[in-house]
Amino acid sequence: MARRTRRLTPRMLRRLVLEEKARMIRESDPIEAGISDPSKVDAEEVDAGDEADTLAKDIDIMAVLKIEETKLKRKLRKVNEAKKKLRGRIVRSARRR
Repeated sequence: MARRTRRLTPRMLRRLVLEEKARMIRESDPIEAGISDPSKVDAEEVDAGDEADTLAKDIDIMAVLKIEETKLKRKLRKVNEAKKKLRGRIVRSARRR
C-alpha cells in the first residue's frame, strides 16, 4: 500500500508554526494553567555544571578569534600597501606614454 505524502506549502508551514507558538504560550502562561499568583509557580532549577563549561569555552573561542582577527588585519594592511605601490607604478608608467 503506497502512502501518499502531502507537500509542505508555505501556507501550511506558517499555520503549523503559529499553532505551535500558541500552544507553547498557553503551556507557559501561569494564568492559562490556572495559577492565579505567579509567585506560586515553581521554577525548574538546574545545576550549573555543563553551562559553566560552555561559557568558559565561548570565552576561549573569543580570545582565539581576536588573535586571528589581528593576524588578518596585519595581512590586509600588507595587501593594501602592495596594491598602493602597484597603483602608483601603473600611474607612473601611464604618464610616461
